[in-house]
Amino acid sequence: MAIDLGLVNRKSHAVTTKEAAIWTAVWVGLALLFNSGIYLLLGKTPALEFITGYVIEYSLSVDNIFVFIVLFSYFKVDPRYRHRVLIWGIVGALVLRAILIGAGAALIHQFHWILYIFGAFLVFTAIKMAISEDDEDPHPDRNPVVVWFKKFFPVTGNYHGEHFFVKPEYAVRWLATPLFIVLLIVETTDIMFALDSIPAIFAITTNTFIVFTSNIFAILGLRSLYFLLDGVMGLFRFLKYGLTLVLGFIGVKMLVSDLYPVPIGLSLGIVLGILAGSMLLSVFIPERHKPDERHEPAAGQHK
Repeated sequence: MAIDLGLVNRKSHAVTTKEAAIWTAVWVGLALLFNSGIYLLLGKTPALEFITGYVIEYSLSVDNIFVFIVLFSYFKVDPRYRHRVLIWGIVGALVLRAILIGAGAALIHQFHWILYIFGAFLVFTAIKMAISEDDEDPHPDRNPVVVWFKKFFPVTGNYHGEHFFVKPEYAVRWLATPLFIVLLIVETTDIMFALDSIPAIFAITTNTFIVFTSNIFAILGLRSLYFLLDGVMGLFRFLKYGLTLVLGFIGVKMLVSDLYPVPIGLSLGIVLGILAGSMLLSVFIPERHKPDERHEPAAGQHK
C-alpha cells in the first residue's frame, strides 16, 4: 500500500485497461504467493481455507464494482480521480473489516449457535438478490450517512481536483468537496457488503488469521479489478445470479455444518464452478432485446 500510494500512483491519472490488468495480476500473484507460505508453514487445510475464502471474498466484491460504476457515473467523477477515491476507500475498508471480523470471531467463540444466524442471513440475502430489480434507481445522494454529514458539514458545489477538503478564501472554515461525499458513500457501501461477505467466510473457517488475510487480499485487488472490468460488466449479466447461488450455498453450508460438514476442497470446487458457469452462460447465451414498442398507427388512428 505504501509503494502504491507513495511511488506508483503519486499523480492522479486515468487508469488504463493495460495498467489495471497488470495490477490485477500483481495482487492475485501476491495472494497466491502468500497462500504458498501458508501451505509451507501451516499445512494443507489452512491453505485450502485461505484460497477458498479469497475466491469467495474476491467474487462477492464484484457487487462493490457494480456500485462503484453507478456511483462514479451518477456523481460524474473525473476518471483521473477515481483511483484516489478507491485507494482511500480501501484503506478505510481494511480498518472497518478488521473491527467487524474481530467482533464476529468473538461472537462465534462465545456463542457457536450464531453461525446458524449467519447462515440464515446469507440465505435471506441470496433470495433478496434473486428477486431484486436490476433497474432500481439507487439515488446514492440519499444515503443516510451523507444526509447526516451534510447537516453538520458544508459541501462545495463543485469539484476541486483531487481534494477531499478545501478552504476557499471566502470561507472561514474547511469545506468538504463532492469527491469526499463519493468516498463517504464508498465506505458506507463497503460496510453493507461486509455484512454479507464476512459471515460467508466464517462458513469456511473460524481461524481469524485466515479470515482477515483473505479479506485483505480480496480488498487490495478490488481497485485494479474495477478498472479492468469497467466497461465490460454488461457482458457478464448472469454473474449476479452466480453470486446469488454462491451466497445461498454458503448459507446452507452454515446451517447444516453440524449435520454434514462440507469438505473445504468440495466447497472451493462448487464456488469456482458456479462462478465459471455464470460467466460462460453470459458469453454464450445472447441477450434478448425487447421488441420496439413504437409502431405506426393503424388506419383510422391518429398520432
